Amino acid sequence: MDITLIKTFIEVANTGSFVAACDRLFVTQSAVSLRIQRLEDSLGHPLFTRSKAGAILTPAGEQFERYALSLLRLWQEARQQIAIPEGYSRAITIGAQYSLWPRLGFRWLDEMQMQMPELSVHAELGMTDRMTRFLVEGVVQAALMYTPQLRPGLIAEPALDDELILVASYPDATMDLGQHYVSVDWGPEFTHALALNLPHLTDSGRSMALGAMAADYIVNRKAAAYLPARTVKRYMEQNKLHLVADAPRFPYPSWVVWRDDIEPDIAAVAKSALKKVTQAAEKEQENIVSDLEIVEHYDPALFPAITND
Repeated sequence: MDITLIKTFIEVANTGSFVAACDRLFVTQSAVSLRIQRLEDSLGHPLFTRSKAGAILTPAGEQFERYALSLLRLWQEARQQIAIPEGYSRAITIGAQYSLWPRLGFRWLDEMQMQMPELSVHAELGMTDRMTRFLVEGVVQAALMYTPQLRPGLIAEPALDDELILVASYPDATMDLGQHYVSVDWGPEFTHALALNLPHLTDSGRSMALGAMAADYIVNRKAAAYLPARTVKRYMEQNKLHLVADAPRFPYPSWVVWRDDIEPDIAAVAKSALKKVTQAAEKEQENIVSDLEIVEHYDPALFPAITND
């Protein structure tokens, strides 16, 4: 059976829409329809009930879904096993959003290989939608993200707390940011909290769904945005970003999402390694915002010996 047909079926089932599925698969709607038709012809049963509202699984489609997920998982496992490098006997693929790699993902990777030297580790980068799709398809077995999307066969657990803080590329910025404010998409919860607390910032003419990469845009222009505290710390130490006075802060926890069928011994090592690196990161996080405030008000004449470990 063509694995492309299976992937297409899973996307339509997850999104409930042929249109949304074609966007995620980067193919035309007619291609999605043709693939589903071929799959239905092979199985001898309709898998979706189509309507203007979208597509819902038929009873046959609901039954086939679990087999489709299993087929895709087995396919990805076969690909990974064949690709294991010489000198290694086990493999895992992990993913993370951009801003979670430097402080958490890289350390996690290192710690896993310290605990299981025979483990080959492959890393993937992507936003939540991409990571979720990779998890469902079995491309990755675990992923770090900020706004997890639950699917059958996936388990989400808290990983690390962070804060979104308002920073500007110029000193002495006030809450009256006007056209300098850039809206960064941190998910519906942040959007709702911002609308309640700072409604004047909800009509920005510039919006980005780039995550922490938006920091690179902000520092090179007269601009301001809400960004994760651990991401902006190094920019503030370089005097490239500055805290906006009196701006509220918003909690922004990160999560780890696991496939529920990871091999038990690999899962145990991955969880043990993540626990160790998150505990270390939490100790750093305890003082990170207060450190930022020190950096913001740093005066060499008053604090000549301030250093950062």
